[in-house]
Parts: sequence; C-alpha cells; structure tokens
Amino acid sequence: MSARIFSRIALLIAVIGFVTGCSNTIRGVGQDTANVVDATQDAGQDVADSADSY
Repeated sequence: MSARIFSRIALLIAVIGFVTGCSNTIRGVGQDTANVVDATQDAGQDVADSADSY
C-alpha cells in the first residue's frame, strides 16, 4: 500500500470521526434547548397558577 493511499484513508477516517462528533454535539444542543423551553414554560405556568390563587 502506497503512502498516498494510506494518507487518504487516514484523512477519510479523521473526517468521519469529526462529522460524527459534530452531529453528537448538535443533537445535545437541541436537547438542551428543548429542556430550557420546557423549564421556561413550567415556570410561566407556575407564575400563572400562583397569580390565580390570589
């Protein structure tokens, strides 16, 4: 196997690893954003419920 083919294979493996890492990060950010939205809605509902009780 020549060095040129080996370097291309190594580069391809590195790119695949990088893309996989990015997709995991993006998925995590999406989950975190969804959790923030849910928490904000819950807090708003708590405030509305406490205002109704007065």
